[in-house]
Amino acid sequence: SVVCFDSQPENLVVSDARRDANLEDTDAFIFILDTYKDNQNGFVFGTNSIGIEYDAQVDNEGQGNFNANRQQGGTIGGFNINWDGSWEVQTKVDAFGWSAEFAIPLRTLRFQAGKDWGINFRRNIRKSNEIAYWAPLPVGFDIYRLSLAGTLTGLNLRTPGNLKVIPYVLGQTSKDFSVADADYNYDAQVGGDIKYSITPSLTFDLTYNTDFAQVEVDQQQVNLDRFNLFFPEKRPFFLENAGLFSVGSPGEVDLFFSRRIGIGEDGNVVPIIGGARLSGKVNRTNVGLLTMFTDDVGEANIEKNNFTVVRVNHEFKGRSALGAVLINREGLQTSGDFNRTVALDGKLGLGRKARMSGFFAKTAGTMAATDEHAFKFQTDYKWNNWEIRGAYTEVGEGFNPEVGFLLRSTFKKPEGLVLYHLRPKKEDAKILEYRPHISYRGYWNFNGFQETGFLHVDNHWEYKSGFEIHTGVNFTTEGVVEPFEISENIFVQPGVYKHAESQIIVMTNKSKPIAFNLRSVIGGSFGGTRYLNSATLALRRGDKLNAAFTYMYNIVNLPVGDFNANVFISQLSYSFKPNIYIQGLVQNNTVNKLWAANLRFGWLQRANTGLFVVYNYNLQDGSPLNNSFIVKYTRMFDLVK
Repeated sequence: SVVCFDSQPENLVVSDARRDANLEDTDAFIFILDTYKDNQNGFVFGTNSIGIEYDAQVDNEGQGNFNANRQQGGTIGGFNINWDGSWEVQTKVDAFGWSAEFAIPLRTLRFQAGKDWGINFRRNIRKSNEIAYWAPLPVGFDIYRLSLAGTLTGLNLRTPGNLKVIPYVLGQTSKDFSVADADYNYDAQVGGDIKYSITPSLTFDLTYNTDFAQVEVDQQQVNLDRFNLFFPEKRPFFLENAGLFSVGSPGEVDLFFSRRIGIGEDGNVVPIIGGARLSGKVNRTNVGLLTMFTDDVGEANIEKNNFTVVRVNHEFKGRSALGAVLINREGLQTSGDFNRTVALDGKLGLGRKARMSGFFAKTAGTMAATDEHAFKFQTDYKWNNWEIRGAYTEVGEGFNPEVGFLLRSTFKKPEGLVLYHLRPKKEDAKILEYRPHISYRGYWNFNGFQETGFLHVDNHWEYKSGFEIHTGVNFTTEGVVEPFEISENIFVQPGVYKHAESQIIVMTNKSKPIAFNLRSVIGGSFGGTRYLNSATLALRRGDKLNAAFTYMYNIVNLPVGDFNANVFISQLSYSFKPNIYIQGLVQNNTVNKLWAANLRFGWLQRANTGLFVVYNYNLQDGSPLNNSFIVKYTRMFDLVK
C-alpha cells in the first residue's frame, strides 16, 4: 500500500479510467518488481487515484533499439504493456491526498523461491510535472533500469500452485460484399487456454481454437517510399512473454514476428487450430518453446502449417547474456515446404554506463539461395546526461525469414546517435529539459551503391508546463536502381536524389482537457517536393470520456506526377467504470479509398477477460466491403489456490 500526500487533492489529474491507460499524463503511483533479481526482467504495476489497473512486463531493462517505440512495446521494444495479470487495487482520495492498496497473488508473478527481489517506486505529480523515484536514477533513465533499483529482502515465500482455465464462447455474423450474391454467415465457436505453473518461474500454456475477436483493428498507414509497412502485434496470447522470443532489430529485422501466425499476407484471418507454449526461467537461463498449428484457407491458397520457436538465453552477471533461437515453419500438406531461421545473440555489459550487443542469423528454405545471413552489432553509452549509440547491420540477398519481418532486404547499414539531456539549474526556469541530438543512418547495397541516407539534427524543448517543441532539419539521399510505383500510375525513375527538409513538432500538455499534437515536414523528395503534415486534437472530459482526432495530410509533387495521400483517424472511448468501457475507431484512407469502423464494448472481470461485443464495418470506393458483429465471453477459473 502507498499514501501519496497532496495538499491539493481536489486538483489531482486523472485523464483516463481504462485498464492499462497511459499513466504518464496523470497523477499516478507505479512500482516494479525484479522477482528473479537478475537486474534485467520485471513486472510493473500501477494505478491512479480512481483505481485503474495498470500492469506490464519488462525485459532487457526496457531497452529496445533505435526505432523501438510504444507501438512496438508488445513485441520487441523491451516493454510489454499488453501483459495482463490477475490482481486487484483499491484507492481512496481524502484531505491528505490519495492512497492505494494492491493485492497481487503470488501465482500472478514468476519468481525463484528464497531469493531477494529488486524493487523501485515512482510517483507522478502531474500538476507540477514532477516524477519522483525511491531508488535514485540519473537523468535520462526510468523505472525499468533494474540494475539501479533497490532490494527487497527477508522474503520467505512458499511456492504457490497455479492452474488456470480460460474458456470462451463466441457467436458472430458476417458478410463479404465482394462476393456476388453472398449471404450473411452465422458462426459459433468455443475454445480457450490452459495455464499451468510447472515451477514458480516456469509456465506451460495450451491454447485451442485461438481467437482474438476483441482486439482493436490496425490503424491505417500510407507508404511514401519503397519499403514495407510495420504493423504491431496486438493479440494477447502472442504478447505474453513476447520479449523472450524476440531476437533481431525492432521493426527492421525481426527474426520472429508473431503476426505471421494466423494473419495472411493480405491481412485476412487464418484460423489457428491451437498450440502450446513453455516459457520462463531455470536458474539464470531463460527458456521458451512455442508451437502453433494453423488451418488451410482454400480461397486464399493457404495450406496448413506448423510454426515452432525454440529459445534459450543465459544471463551472466554484469548485464550480460548469450542466447540462441530456432524458428521453423513447416508446411503440413506439401512435402519439402519449410523455412528455418537460426540465430545467436548476446550482450555484454560494460559497467553501468555502456553495453555491446548483437546477433547473427542464417535462413534456409525450400528454394536454395546464397548470402542467407543477417547480423547486427551495436554499442551504447548512457550516463552523465549523455546517450551515445552506434550500430552496423547487414542483411544478405538470400536472407528470408518467412516467420519474421524485414523492413527492406539486401543492405549494409551503419547508424549512430549522440544526444545530451540538459536541465537548467535555476528553479524558476520555465524549461524542464533541452535534448539536442544528431543521428544518422545509411543503407548501401552490396555493390557499394547508397540506396538511402538520413542525417537528422534536432533539439527538443520540454517545458515544465507540459508544452514541448521539436525543431530539426533532415538531409536525405535516395538512390533508385529500378523504377518503382510510389502511387497509382506514378513511377519514380532511377537516379540519385539528394534533398534537405525541415521539420517541427509541437505538443501541448497532454493532461489538459484539450491537447494538440502538430507535426510538419517540408522539403525535397525524389527530385520534387513533399509536405507531410499531421495534426491530432485530443479531448478529455474528466476520467470518463476520451477522444482523439488525427488527420495526416501528405502532398507530394514529383517530376513524374503529383499525388495526395491522406489518412483520418477518429478514436473515442467512454469508461462507465474502470472495468466497463465502450470504444470506437473510425478511419479513412484516401490511397485505398477505404472507410473502416470498429466499435467495441468491454465488461472486464479479471486479467482482461469478460464480455466483449464487437462491430466492424468497411466501405471501399463508396461501396460496402464487409461487416461483422461478434459477441464473445471469456472467463478465468483458478483451479489451484
